[in-house]
Amino acid sequence: MTTATIVGGGVIGGGWAARFLLNGWNVRVFDPDPESERKIGEVLDNARRSLPGTSDTEMPQEGSLTFHDTIAEAVAGATWIQESVPERLEMKHKVYAEIQAHCAENAIIGSSTSGFKPSELQEHAPRPGQIMVAHPFNPVYLMPLIELVPTAQNSADIIAQAKATISGLGMYPLHVRKEIDAHIADRFMEAVWREALWLVKDGVATTEEIDESIRMGFGIRWAQMGLFDTFRVAGGEAGMKHFMEQFGPCLKWPWTRLMDVPEFNDELVDLIAGQSDEQSGHIEIREMERIRDDNLVAMMRALKGQNWGAGALMNTHDVKLSKEAGMVRKAADIVDLSQPIVTGRRAVPVDWLDYNGHMNESRYLQAFSEATDRLMEIVGCDQDYIATGGSYFTAETHIRNIDEATLGERIEVRTRVLNGEGKKMHIWSEMYAGEKLLATGEQVLIHVSLETRKPSVPSAEITANLAMIAEAQSILPAPDGVGRYVGAPR
Repeated sequence: MTTATIVGGGVIGGGWAARFLLNGWNVRVFDPDPESERKIGEVLDNARRSLPGTSDTEMPQEGSLTFHDTIAEAVAGATWIQESVPERLEMKHKVYAEIQAHCAENAIIGSSTSGFKPSELQEHAPRPGQIMVAHPFNPVYLMPLIELVPTAQNSADIIAQAKATISGLGMYPLHVRKEIDAHIADRFMEAVWREALWLVKDGVATTEEIDESIRMGFGIRWAQMGLFDTFRVAGGEAGMKHFMEQFGPCLKWPWTRLMDVPEFNDELVDLIAGQSDEQSGHIEIREMERIRDDNLVAMMRALKGQNWGAGALMNTHDVKLSKEAGMVRKAADIVDLSQPIVTGRRAVPVDWLDYNGHMNESRYLQAFSEATDRLMEIVGCDQDYIATGGSYFTAETHIRNIDEATLGERIEVRTRVLNGEGKKMHIWSEMYAGEKLLATGEQVLIHVSLETRKPSVPSAEITANLAMIAEAQSILPAPDGVGRYVGAPR
């Protein structure tokens, strides 16, 4: 198992630790703060609650987390070393000197800096080609963007290795090819921040009104489409050119005060802080973090359904995780056909819970439905086959809820083929948490022609695969509850 070292265990360092740890890496932490273990533990609690909810497949088992008294001990043998110490260049240089004195020469040293350029970080370093900016966004365990900023000192190989590592964590490495103060994204945020300060100072809007203008308006649009695509759509059928012609002259109008920054004095600080406290001071910070995380998970899961933006990235990551977890996609890959086939593995996400604090009944149906889709794919009824005009429609489903599934619990669905003759497919699925049976799902599906929308005979490949699996599994005892009607005594 690969190892990452986190130097500096604050909010950002803790987020990095969680991202690596929950993706199966061993993580070592160095931070002289005596409270670092507690602080990172609290960040991890939030990450364990939210990150698995972004995935529709089983995530790796957590790696080990250890805390170390020296940088030398923490970096020995590490593949990736992430520096997240305070934004003081002299301190960073001292940290790099200590890291490079003890780390492997082929380890990557990434910096979470939001302002320093990589050439500044590399100054005086014995091996500058190891060091680059890997700037994340908070919370690191959820937000996918990493601004990867190298210099000419960094070889093409180490840049490619860094990109591969970041992608392997389910994140998006944005290669910033020309170093610039504050990189890319923070420059946008700084511009909005400066304008917001003036709006508050001039009495145009309160902090709450400004936040509402973002989260109820352009923030949602930007979250899923970015800046230029949003403006392109605003141009209508004529596209970006029309938008530029229409709104370009506005750049000369006094719409913003971005070139003029208000004096950052105590009066302005008190004004901003007071309004912000009134806006959300009644909510504890950890609760605010959970609200933020839940909202981000819900938005990103919605984007997954559209295979768009960050959602498309996570779908790609799910395919990778599924392969690494050994999930089969073809009948020929099944080692033992006589046993139930694992058709689903995942953690219970926060948006699957109901008011009782356990998995909503509709999500049992969703989990079994996704398991059925996986079985269809295994026997040959995949997207390519469906495109030819054949598929299965569900005719009947019976679900028994036997035990509770709770937030973050890892569930596994195991499926049997009871009958696969002719146009009908009769299957039985069981959902487990470990060896605890949570629910059973019995389904009858009918093969149909998508052209006529009527029952039809499946392909020879599907028929043969279903028959092969059903015959192999016929040696198993009949499932407890099969054929049971609603209300029948247990």
